[in-house]
Amino acid sequence: MPTNCAAAGCAATYNKHINVSFHRFPLDPKRRKEWVRLVRRKNFVPGKHTFLCSKHFEASCFDLTGQTRRLKMDAVPTIFDFCTHIKSMVLVALFSMTDLDDNTCKKYIKMITNIVVLSLIICISLAFWIMSMTASTYYGNLRPVSPWRWLFSIVVPVMIACNGFKKKSLDHSGALGGLVVGFILTIANFSFFTSLLMFFLSSSKLTKWKGEVKKRLDSEYKEGGQRNWVQVFCNGAVPTELALLYMIENGPGEMPIDFAKQPTASWMCLSLLAALACSAGDTWASEVGPVLSKSSPWLITTWEKVPVGTNGGVTVVGLASSLLGGTFVGLAYFLTQLVFVSDLDISAPQWPIIAFGGLAGLLGSVVDSYLGATMQFSGLDESTGLVVSSPARETKHIAGKPILDNNAVNLFSSVLVALLLPTAASGFWPRE
Repeated sequence: MPTNCAAAGCAATYNKHINVSFHRFPLDPKRRKEWVRLVRRKNFVPGKHTFLCSKHFEASCFDLTGQTRRLKMDAVPTIFDFCTHIKSMVLVALFSMTDLDDNTCKKYIKMITNIVVLSLIICISLAFWIMSMTASTYYGNLRPVSPWRWLFSIVVPVMIACNGFKKKSLDHSGALGGLVVGFILTIANFSFFTSLLMFFLSSSKLTKWKGEVKKRLDSEYKEGGQRNWVQVFCNGAVPTELALLYMIENGPGEMPIDFAKQPTASWMCLSLLAALACSAGDTWASEVGPVLSKSSPWLITTWEKVPVGTNGGVTVVGLASSLLGGTFVGLAYFLTQLVFVSDLDISAPQWPIIAFGGLAGLLGSVVDSYLGATMQFSGLDESTGLVVSSPARETKHIAGKPILDNNAVNLFSSVLVALLLPTAASGFWPRE
């Protein structure tokens, strides 16, 4: 006795009071295969108790000469409402989306956020290009943004941010923040871009270097060293603002650092370099010093020995690393100048950029250490033996007051170095 119809989406069931008949699939292999093809059900194999109802056959397919309704030998099912079946599948899928777990919803939100941010970046970059072309046409003395610079400023930062997110150097918010910083610095000056790139690459590598050792020394060590938007902002806010001021003052493009001819632009360039070199120097010192130094650090305010990981603790290895980190960023800036600046032969020497970067890295590390020793809490957790940055009952105070956290210290350090060092350098910078 049949119970229901095998056609997709058909709700017909056997009822002797309803004028609907049910018919088995034919035994003939050729006809049986044709029926299966017309039913259009994936991986469908009919059995001996599989039926189709009479709704799927035209009237001409039936032999009505007897008392019972029989199918003709050549009858095939041709009436199917596949659209209704597809609609029901879509509705089921839509209703199932309301039952998604939180992780899936977060993935959808992140995907949509990426699309929105990328769209905004494209719109902003187009606005920069249009404004620069308009200003160049109107004033006649500003350099417009070329289409190639515009394209490079979008594509390359997107690739770097995606790679950083993939390798867990940046979390999702950090990648989006880095995208904005990278776009502005790249479209302003390629020397800014390479300095930022060298800082990011070297810092990411050093943060992951000797991770197991750092985990034993630092209670707040994060696996993989992922940076979020707050850390990106504290290290990239000053360079981003300076890059915007640079474009407003001079337009996008590279130029030599020459205080005799272009004092304002030169000051902005050195200030941006100082901020990046400061961040690089502090990162190199904090990532290399605790691992390679064989002696305990000294607190920079009292020169007393303190446990490894104390805010404001310095070592010879750490200070040397900060000098190398700043020099590395300065070297990247200098080499980019050699490639992209065309009038170096009639400008002031550019080699002091390398020394300036090293000095900014060293000074940035010293300023960061001093602020950390005075305005950032450091205490020894007696239960774990590790240095912590928040006071508690089981914590023995070492140095500092709980005024700033590590991100705020980094921000204030870069601001101070970016303001003071270029001003001092302008008096000693060689002239043509």
